Amino acid sequence: MTLRVASYNLRALRDDVAALARTVRVIDPDVLCLQEVPWIGPTNHRIADFAQRCGPVWSGRSQRAGQTSVLTNQRTNVLSVTHHRLPTRSRRDRRGFAVTRVAPFGRTSVSIASVHLSLDADERLAHARQIMERLAAVPGPALLAGDLNEQSDGAARQLFGSSMRPISPLVPTYPSASPDRVLDVVFATPDVTVLPHREVPWVWEDLKAATDHRPVWVDIETSPLPDPSVPRSGE
Repeated sequence: MTLRVASYNLRALRDDVAALARTVRVIDPDVLCLQEVPWIGPTNHRIADFAQRCGPVWSGRSQRAGQTSVLTNQRTNVLSVTHHRLPTRSRRDRRGFAVTRVAPFGRTSVSIASVHLSLDADERLAHARQIMERLAAVPGPALLAGDLNEQSDGAARQLFGSSMRPISPLVPTYPSASPDRVLDVVFATPDVTVLPHREVPWVWEDLKAATDHRPVWVDIETSPLPDPSVPRSGE
């Protein structure tokens, strides 16, 4: 069974939300990792409205742990969603990550982290270490998706690459109107089966109007659960 995981920086829904929603619908992800989710003031209704426009469900139900959250569609069985705050030098800068564990019906579970790293290089590396520690504590396949705020020569990105591999197309994603930097990436552990990348019918005007980042997405193959009626080797 194919599981589509996408990542998108929303820029706090400050741009054309209708264009943003249309872009998400074209991608049609099973899991959508969000960054720069609005958090100042009573914003829950804005996120819920955005989710309704897109089609998925706001399974994260929180955004205050660091402006990251998760949307999932009803094809996906959500086992858990947790939000984690990351320490920053500035009180005005909120950073964090959200981890959802999903199990498409009848398939094995996958952990997926939505991350948004700091603009400060030292903080990015410290945050990357904390994120990897959290993912390592949960057995099984895992993906990490988000806005890394650095390119392939960055220390945080290289740390992710020491135990995971980039699986999304390494094409520029920022700024959306004329991208020249690869800031948004999806990584996966070696036990994840990655399927060939499939493009979608973009509306280029929507890409530019929606936000300042372009989305990324991947398709992975999930494994069926073991049949309990079949004896295991040695039994």
